[in-house]
Amino acid sequence: MTERCAICHCSLTRAKGKYAGLTVEGRSHRSKHHFVAERFFGRSANRRGTKRPPIFHRCPWMLEGVSEYFCYECHELLLHNPVLTREDVSAFSQLVRSHRLSERTKPKHNRRIAGRIKLMHKVIRAGLNALQGNRGAVSQRVRTD
Repeated sequence: MTERCAICHCSLTRAKGKYAGLTVEGRSHRSKHHFVAERFFGRSANRRGTKRPPIFHRCPWMLEGVSEYFCYECHELLLHNPVLTREDVSAFSQLVRSHRLSERTKPKHNRRIAGRIKLMHKVIRAGLNALQGNRGAVSQRVRTD
């Protein structure tokens, strides 16, 4: 059975030495991604054995340790590098302040960053719900040129 990217559904490849290459094999190379970052629970694959204070003691979405496979493009370019304009950041900053999640100085606890992470997820969920609800409306396809 062919493995497929969880987002674009391309056929995933595992060609050794091809990851991230400027080839079809490199762009479609299989890459594992945790739905909720391991660092949010005090773990890091980059710093094995190093523990940091967790942001979440329990996963708010019940997805701790759950991962999926994506192609290099969807994983590294899309999921890890979202495009946020100045206007997007400004609007999110206003939401952060209105939810009392802003900080003038960093406190000893990390409750506010946990709140900002949850708020960002709510923003993404609301946007997805809004766009999915507009399926019957005139198509607003994304231009690729």
